[in-house]
Amino acid sequence: MKPPCLATFLLHLFCPPHRAEELEGDLNELFQERIAEVGLQNARWRYVRDVISLLRPSLIKREKFEYSRPNSITMLRNYLKIAFRSLAKNRVYSLINTVGLALGMATFVLIAEYVAFERSVDGFHKNLPNLYRVLMDNNRQTYPQLAPGVAMVGKQQFGEIQDYCRIANGISDGIVTWSGTGKAAQKSFRETSTAYADGSFFSLFTFPLADGSLLSLQQPNVVAISETAAHKYFGDTRPIGKALTLNNQFGKTAFTVGAVYRDFPTNSDFRANMLFSLQTLASPAGLNGNDWARLDNLESNFIDTYLLVRPQSDYLALETKFNDFKKKLKPEDTEMIRLQPVKNMHLSRSLSDYYQTNGNLRFVYLLGGIALLILIIAWFNYINLSTAGALQRAKEVGVRKTVGAGNGQLITQFLSESLLLNLISLSLALGLISVLQQPFNQLTGRVLSTDVLLRGNFWAFTVGFLLAGTLLSGGYVAFVLTKFRPVQVLKGAISRVGQGVTLRQSLVVFQFSVSIALMIATGVMLQQLRHMQTQDLSMKLDQLLVLRGPDVGKDSTFKTRSGAFRQSISQLASVQAFCTSGSVPGNWYNFSADGITRPNPQPGDNQKTYAVVNADHRFLGTYGIKLVAGQNVTAAECDKPWNAITKVMINERAVEQLGFLSSSAAVGQKIKWGRDLEIVGVVKNYHHQSLKQAIEPIIFIPQTSVYYTTVRLTTEQLPAKIAELEGLFNQYFPGNPFDYFFVDERYNEQYKDDQQSEQIFTIASLLAIFIACLGLFGLATYMTEQRTKEIGVRKVLGASVASIVTLLSKDFLKPVAIAIVIASPIAWYAMDRWLQDFAYKIDISWWVVGLAGLLAVGIALATVSFQSIRAALMNPVKSLRSE
Repeated sequence: MKPPCLATFLLHLFCPPHRAEELEGDLNELFQERIAEVGLQNARWRYVRDVISLLRPSLIKREKFEYSRPNSITMLRNYLKIAFRSLAKNRVYSLINTVGLALGMATFVLIAEYVAFERSVDGFHKNLPNLYRVLMDNNRQTYPQLAPGVAMVGKQQFGEIQDYCRIANGISDGIVTWSGTGKAAQKSFRETSTAYADGSFFSLFTFPLADGSLLSLQQPNVVAISETAAHKYFGDTRPIGKALTLNNQFGKTAFTVGAVYRDFPTNSDFRANMLFSLQTLASPAGLNGNDWARLDNLESNFIDTYLLVRPQSDYLALETKFNDFKKKLKPEDTEMIRLQPVKNMHLSRSLSDYYQTNGNLRFVYLLGGIALLILIIAWFNYINLSTAGALQRAKEVGVRKTVGAGNGQLITQFLSESLLLNLISLSLALGLISVLQQPFNQLTGRVLSTDVLLRGNFWAFTVGFLLAGTLLSGGYVAFVLTKFRPVQVLKGAISRVGQGVTLRQSLVVFQFSVSIALMIATGVMLQQLRHMQTQDLSMKLDQLLVLRGPDVGKDSTFKTRSGAFRQSISQLASVQAFCTSGSVPGNWYNFSADGITRPNPQPGDNQKTYAVVNADHRFLGTYGIKLVAGQNVTAAECDKPWNAITKVMINERAVEQLGFLSSSAAVGQKIKWGRDLEIVGVVKNYHHQSLKQAIEPIIFIPQTSVYYTTVRLTTEQLPAKIAELEGLFNQYFPGNPFDYFFVDERYNEQYKDDQQSEQIFTIASLLAIFIACLGLFGLATYMTEQRTKEIGVRKVLGASVASIVTLLSKDFLKPVAIAIVIASPIAWYAMDRWLQDFAYKIDISWWVVGLAGLLAVGIALATVSFQSIRAALMNPVKSLRSE
């Protein structure tokens, strides 16, 4: 007897196949029992009733499989759960990977901040694509200082020039005074960050005003000041229309505040606190009779010139026109005009700029490359440890594939683990960044934060690189793990096959190659820095204190007061020697000049450049600089006005450039510099500037300067002696701030960038070697665990601890040795190129390379030996009993 066909059809129509078969069997069994109890007809009706009662939502929902397929959220939750369990199970490897990745990411982000900042400097100007700086190139040097009349002539001649702005840096520094009214007291400060600027400054460059007019600098005797300067001088009082007095080399000049601008941003090469109107220099005789400062002057190079070129103009064609026109005016002048895009100005090679923020493009790229390499080393650790431990997860992969898991699912799972590990590392890295941000800012001398990455969409590169590295490292591991064949895995055949040994050794070679190269670079930098700091400078800089000269009070009594001040200094028991000069070692010279020749010059002699130093007759004795021929200038010669000077001294380098046969032969000879000047002495070559620059040919002009007074003091009770000097200075020059510095400290500041580079490379090399050793330690731990039975058998057969340690260590030292062979010539070549930037450089010693290699081997051996010795000392009974 069969149940009703229509009811059975209805059951199969609405129920899933895997449920319909089971329900049909139960209903059929119940149907047969009911026939015996209530008869066939009643059994049929009851069968139909039971089928209809089963048609409820939980049953009529069609499902293809017996078990419902989980949705993507459920699967992701499952993957993350497995990932957490995997990380917790392998705590050592997880900790190594997390710490290594966190250090690598923190280093990468910090250096990315620096690179982003350097790339963003001056990038906020709206006219940036069309802004150019004018340079002069004489084949020996390139410098940005031009005669002020060049810009005026250029705009008249060339229609491509829409506008121009001239900026005179340095010559406006001096003492600025505001004489307050009422309860406001007089305020006076020495300003060393000022400039003269054209009225077009605020239209060419994007520096917003807080108050006043954009066109204020078009008028003479007007000054624009920063918000910081406004608060310093005027407090809460509105400064517009107030009067400030500037005392400097031009004398005493009154200015009216015409504008207040927002403080220049930190990513700007321009940092002036005060901008004086350049039109103040426009009088026919220059300011206060200084003829060289006239704005129509085409001879005196002292001003920086910026051009706003019309859109779509070819600046190289304009450069050619400039030089053709210049050639017509001065056929004998071989200097060439160059146009430099302002967008390239910050990271171009450093010129004789006044800008303190000037960067170095090669250093920025090098630092960025180091950051990438350190992060890659950390990712390689993850790949190394994950592929080395692949055999432990081979059975998991085999079982999953056997029950139907596809490669896509497995890859998603392993990528989830990689992403989780990287997210944990990134969280830890962000914590490290917050702790290390301030020390890193002090090291780089920049105000940096993660906000810097938002400038110029640099954050997209940073996030993109981190994400790409995570996917690539995790993707490779997923590819290795998912290619196992289930049959081999479940039979145990996979355990007998060496998997990825060559790859892991290659990654270790790369890691240690980078580390050793950085160690060699650090050693060479340190050696070069020590060479420059310990080299004989042919002068004595210790115990020398320099007083900056007065700017206020240069009236009819100034000369008398200056003489009395020097006389008072000479009578102090604490003063061993003193002198006055216009320049001191560690600073630039007074100025450079050409057109200095012998009476019968050779072709091209008038184009040679000489450094000029104004100094009195005590200069050589105070600084311990020797004369090699002739005699020193006299005190009487130093008291003569500039135009009456007839005698000079020169250094040995100038003797060579002038073409004299020897120093003694040069004494008594004359040189022409507008007039005849007699050489009375030849000074031994000394390093007026750092050893990065070659010694310049110097002309010493005898003058009693008031700009710098250098005093050699005895070392006992130094604060009291400085206070004594301050009292004398205030007595003779009231109203002037007492500013001083030590010559040796100022001189060593020239090596600040090199010290910074050396410190950064030291930290980078330590990080690289530490992260690489973390990975090596993890590999050694894994390998010793895999060879536990082998070690036990060897010990039972009589192997010594030393032989086992040697056996386990040599496999790890081999890639380190290969890394030394690869890294040494690369680092040698790179550092030899770096040393070409120094006039006085070391020869790279073989022991620097050897020491870096020995350190790498020693660190690697110490890292591996810990696990090797631990395994060798293990009781063999334990390892063999577990088998």
